Amino acid sequence: MKVEVLDIKGKSTGRSVELTDSVFGIEPNEHAVYLDVKQHLASKRQGTHKAKERAEIKGSTRKIKKQKGTGTARAGSIKSPVFRGGGRVFGPRPRDYRFKLNKKLKRLARASALSQKTKDKELLIVEDFSFEAPKTKEFLQVLENLKLNDKKSLFVFADANNNVYLSSRNLKRHNVLTSSELNTYRILNNDVLVLSESVIEKLEQNLSQ
Repeated sequence: MKVEVLDIKGKSTGRSVELTDSVFGIEPNEHAVYLDVKQHLASKRQGTHKAKERAEIKGSTRKIKKQKGTGTARAGSIKSPVFRGGGRVFGPRPRDYRFKLNKKLKRLARASALSQKTKDKELLIVEDFSFEAPKTKEFLQVLENLKLNDKKSLFVFADANNNVYLSSRNLKRHNVLTSSELNTYRILNNDVLVLSESVIEKLEQNLSQ
């Protein structure tokens, strides 16, 4: 599959890159994508939630009324969950939400996400570029040239591009990453995925294993 390469002015460079079908042209595996995104979101959870159960509530354990003859249900201590201020039944406890996924499944999920982006025509290939100094104005000009002003975008470079990253850092809807930071969630959580020309080889090398 051939895709033309654009420059930062939004015009064709006259070159094109051949995308490997095993990475950018597979039938997306929705379940693999689901598991990988679920793992990513689960690993971001702090898991510090905690509610006190009846054994942890401060209060007397005295029986608050006699067992029979009141015409109401029997009741034990004031810490019972049925009373206001009582303990919670099976409340949340601190826990780790992380879980393991096989490397092959994660590679399949990323390839599925890239293939879906390619299929939906939400993938752009841009020639490698950088800025002499961090300037948000220059990055905004690139977005305008690529017609991404009103869209959520993700730029992916082969290696760290500090000036471009700093130029985009205060823009909420636009992010810049390196290939090593890319995951299934980040690929899908945008309107347009913009890949630098040099990152293609790295992605194909990592996901074709």
